[in-house]
Amino acid sequence: MKLPSRLSASCRSMLPLSIAIALAALAPVAQAQSLVELYESARAFDANFQSAKLQYDANLARAEQAKAGILPIAGLSAGASRIGVDNTTPSINTSFNTQNATLSAIQPLYRPANWATYAQGFKQVDLARAQLESASQDLIVRTSQGYFDVLAAQDTLTFVRAQKEAVAEQLASAKRNFEVGTSTITDTREAQARYDLVTAQEIAAENDLRVKKIALDQLVGVTESQPKPLAAPVSLSTVLPAEVTTWVRQSELLHPAIRQAQSNAEIADLEVQKAEAGHKPTLDATASYNVTRNPSTTAQSGISSRANTSSVGLLLNVPLFAGFATQNRIRETLALRDKALSDLEGTRRTVAQNVRTAFFGVQSGQGQVRALEAAERSSQSALDANKLGYQVGVRINIDVLNSQSQLFQTKRDLAQARYNVLLGDLRLRQASGTLTPEDLQQINGLLAR
Repeated sequence: MKLPSRLSASCRSMLPLSIAIALAALAPVAQAQSLVELYESARAFDANFQSAKLQYDANLARAEQAKAGILPIAGLSAGASRIGVDNTTPSINTSFNTQNATLSAIQPLYRPANWATYAQGFKQVDLARAQLESASQDLIVRTSQGYFDVLAAQDTLTFVRAQKEAVAEQLASAKRNFEVGTSTITDTREAQARYDLVTAQEIAAENDLRVKKIALDQLVGVTESQPKPLAAPVSLSTVLPAEVTTWVRQSELLHPAIRQAQSNAEIADLEVQKAEAGHKPTLDATASYNVTRNPSTTAQSGISSRANTSSVGLLLNVPLFAGFATQNRIRETLALRDKALSDLEGTRRTVAQNVRTAFFGVQSGQGQVRALEAAERSSQSALDANKLGYQVGVRINIDVLNSQSQLFQTKRDLAQARYNVLLGDLRLRQASGTLTPEDLQQINGLLAR
């Protein structure tokens, strides 16, 4: 039995969608890069991360400077001069040369402020390490965001083009049916309006993809980077551990922001000790060795002379009064220490809130994925039913066009929801302070080979 023209046209309208999606999934990915590969490129190229790394190196060098206060200080000085003597009683008129060299050393024995500065050096190292970890985690999230932005833009363009082909087929079918008198001009105009709308959406999708690719290229330093898409079918893992309190407890121990605030509080406490040391005496061991040589005739003798002098001793310095500077310095450091402790508590509360927000965001995203997967199946069934109804005359062309639009919108929303879940998992780990480059390997396992 020969099918009516409506049926044959509608069957042809289904081909572009299936073909486009199949080609998008099966097309070879030439020179495509995985998320891990692009992240490694970003580590070597991103200016923000390189700045953080250089700042880390500078902080380490600054921390090493604190050792100087407890180590010995040695110096060598030397000089040469010519002395002229003009004395009238008795009449002496002569000049001579003198040379001297002094080697000196000081070893601090009791300097509380210096030891507090030395202890601060270790805290500065911890602070620098936490800052670098924070920058590394931020780079992971920014690279992943740019990666999935490009994939989402590619999906949008693919679905819009597939919808455009389907609408074009529907438009051609409406025109043929109008010519043979089986449909009205309304069907043709509705299809034409939908086709024009999809064309505009295609232009916007092409530009959005171009912009997203430029942003990713600038981040990773790769020209015309091509992220690998997710392999089909996509299977997203659940959040583990499944209790939000576990994530919060982890953040209290591991989050870089909390560790930075903790280091700042400890540094501020040591600053109080340095201020209090202003009331305490200091004790240093000193040693020196001096050589003075007169190579020519002096006023006292007609021969050259040389004198060697050495000394070893202790130098005690007891502060008595400094114009109340020490007392005011102590009050200042106490206030700054209390501020650092308050900042630490505020950071803990902020981190805990961010962890809970990220955790429930991932859970919500996973629920959206499941709902959109069901909606995709329902939208496909609705499209099939509307096409069949259009073939037998109980549905009009606009019903088919609306069903097509709903199906493509659902597919696009589903793809975006999957990307959001993967990004949400990374942001959850970042919020808890446990995000590492190894976490990208799990996402790499979901990409097409």
